[in-house]
Amino acid sequence: MTTTANTTPAATPTVGALIRTGVVATVAASAATTAVAAAGHAGGISLDVGGAPIPVAGFGMLTAAFSLIGVVIAALLSRFARHPRRTFVRTTVALTVLSLVPDVIADAGAATKALLMLTHLVAAAIVIPTVARRLAA
Repeated sequence: MTTTANTTPAATPTVGALIRTGVVATVAASAATTAVAAAGHAGGISLDVGGAPIPVAGFGMLTAAFSLIGVVIAALLSRFARHPRRTFVRTTVALTVLSLVPDVIADAGAATKALLMLTHLVAAAIVIPTVARRLAA
């Protein structure tokens, strides 16, 4: 009697699973950035940029919008990139760094700028690794 080893390669994640994971990460990141902004505001940090206040809910909405763009990027890379995970991580880290530039040059106090940058980093820390885990290496 002989046995054969199962040599079937591991199944690659489906685009549907990737999108579901991305949406869950988006919701978590939106809630987290809203909480960070609310905590900062409650702690006395102004949310005024250029003399206009940013509503706390705006943090969650913008996080959701840009996180979903990241999920679309991941879905496209899963289809067209030779190394989707590595390409996604490199791309999204670069985009995160670029997203800090407007915060640095914003017409706002130092604490406000730091809070804005923190929300970008919190969102990236949630979305990037969660989505990347769903991409093929």
